[in-house]
Amino acid sequence: MTWQPLVGLLALVYAGFVVYVAATKVPSIWNMRKIEGFKRVLGEKGTVIFFYIWAVLFAIVGILLFTVWS
Repeated sequence: MTWQPLVGLLALVYAGFVVYVAATKVPSIWNMRKIEGFKRVLGEKGTVIFFYIWAVLFAIVGILLFTVWS
């Protein structure tokens, strides 16, 4: 087995986790210092949009690793 499908699957799981955190705003994660910094710079809505874009990028990489590059 090559490493690409495994990393692709992990990237897809990570993308799902990021969407979950952005959608539900879990207090233990949403109130972390790094995310508070994002909220200070981007605002609440901008931070959520940034998280969604980050998740889409990881999903694309995960799909490519899982299918095309394996």
